[in-house]
Parts: sequence; structure tokens; C-alpha cells
Amino acid sequence: MHLAKQQLKNAMLPVAMVGGAVFYKWMGYLTFLSPYLIFLMLFITYCKLEIKDFKPQKEHLALITVQMILAAMIYLAVSPLNHTVGEGIFICVFIPTATAAPVITSMLGGSISFVATYSLLCNAIVAIIGPVVLAAIGDNPDMTFVKSSLLICSKVFPLIIGPLAFAMILRYCVPTVHSKIVGHQSISFYLWAVSLFIIVGSCVSFTINTWDDSRILTVIMLVLGSLAACLLQFFIGRKIGGKFKDKVSGGQSLGQKNTVLAVWLALTYLNPISSIAPAAYIAWQNIVNSWQLVRHTSLTR
Repeated sequence: MHLAKQQLKNAMLPVAMVGGAVFYKWMGYLTFLSPYLIFLMLFITYCKLEIKDFKPQKEHLALITVQMILAAMIYLAVSPLNHTVGEGIFICVFIPTATAAPVITSMLGGSISFVATYSLLCNAIVAIIGPVVLAAIGDNPDMTFVKSSLLICSKVFPLIIGPLAFAMILRYCVPTVHSKIVGHQSISFYLWAVSLFIIVGSCVSFTINTWDDSRILTVIMLVLGSLAACLLQFFIGRKIGGKFKDKVSGGQSLGQKNTVLAVWLALTYLNPISSIAPAAYIAWQNIVNSWQLVRHTSLTR
């Protein structure tokens, strides 16, 4: 029975991704669920944490420094060759860590507190410097710094602070319910499978709806460039994580991105075609995460 259940879990994420791609035409009816699913996943994961677990460390500084330098290097190297491709790959590196990163980190046996702290710091930094950087390289001069910062914050912080606040309130006000949630962390896995179904389907739908034969070479370069950026960031993150003996946390902090925010930023500031890169990154990072989860499960069985 246990073996069958484990095999079902191993197959669930790949099936969710394939199912999302097959049923992409209906994703418009389901995309509204994504923020609620992320909220629930984070809430369940954050129930394992206390406020004292959020501690900025020098390793966080190392990761954010590498992330910003890598984004700048990619843009300066690629943009002169193809400005749209440069913008697309840049945004795949520059954007902050995904709000759901602590959930996957927990499933992989990494440090939830480390990734949750990095997610908070990274999102705050991008909210502050993002408007300036994107205004400098982008195509929308009408966005003011204040308006841009507020828009970015409104897209990100409710999904980070809300679940954390709710989890802390439950911990101290209704400890019996809180302890039951802590004991059922596997629920996050099934919520992630549903979320993955919707995200991949939305990615496929977006790509098909914005398809233009005249831009096929640019689209191919954006898709392959986002793949390279994804693999490179997971690799570098794991290398840095190895220095403080937590490859999982390092890899997820640098490699798992807030791609929904990235698509919005690309559409708002950059050439809209560049948004194909973060849209493709959705698929790439979830393929990497699915492979890691299956591998981790087989090793810990």
C-alpha cells in the first residue's frame, strides 16, 4: 500500500505538467486559483517556523550579490546581439525567488527558514531597485518609481506576509489546530501538483496565444536562453549552498523564480515578446523541481 502511494506521488508531478499542457485551453477558468494555492502552500509550510527562524545571514548576501551580477552580465553580453532576447533572459535572472520556494525546499529536505528569509530579502530588494533598473533598460518611460514600486509590492508581499502572519497567529492563538497542520505537511505536495497543472497550462496557453511566425528565431532563443538561465542558476545556487552545507536551499533560493511577476514585469516595462522567456522558465524550473522531488523520494525511500 505504501509503495503504491509512493509511486503515485512520484508520477503526480509529471502527470500534472503533461495534463496542464494538454488542457491549456481551459486554463483561463483556473488561473484565478494560483494565488490562493500559493497562499495555502506557504501557510502550511510556515506553520513549521517561528519568527526567530528568520535570520539574515552572510550567505543570503552572497546569493543576492551573485544574482544581481549575473543578471547584469547576461544583459550586457546578450543585449547587443539581440535586445529582446537580452531583456528576456535578464528578467529570468533578476526577478526574486518564488513565493513557493520554501514549500519545495521543505519537500527536498532543505532549510525552510533560510529560503523564506532569502525570499523576503530578495523580493524587498527587487521592489526597491527594480523600477530604476527596468526603467533604464526598458521601453515604458511612463512608469514612475513610486508607482512601479507599489505595483511590484502589491503583486508580491501579500503572498509572503499574509501566510506567515496567519501561521504565527494560529501558533499562539489556536495551538491545537496549529500542531495538526504541522503534522500534515504532505498536503503541500498535493496543492503543488494542482498548482503545477495550472501554471504549466497557463504557460502553454500564453506561448500559443502570442505566437508569431516572423519571430520564430527570437522565440527559440528566448526559450533556450531561459533554459540555460534556469540550469545555470540552480547549479550556481547549489555550489554556493555547498559552501554552507545546504545545496538544496542554495539551489532553490537562486533557481526557483517568481515567474508570474517576471511575465508581468516584462509585459509592463520591456518588449512584450521578451515575456516568452519567463513564461518558458515556468516549465523549465518545474521540470527541474519535479526531477529533484522524484530523485529525493527515491533516495529517501
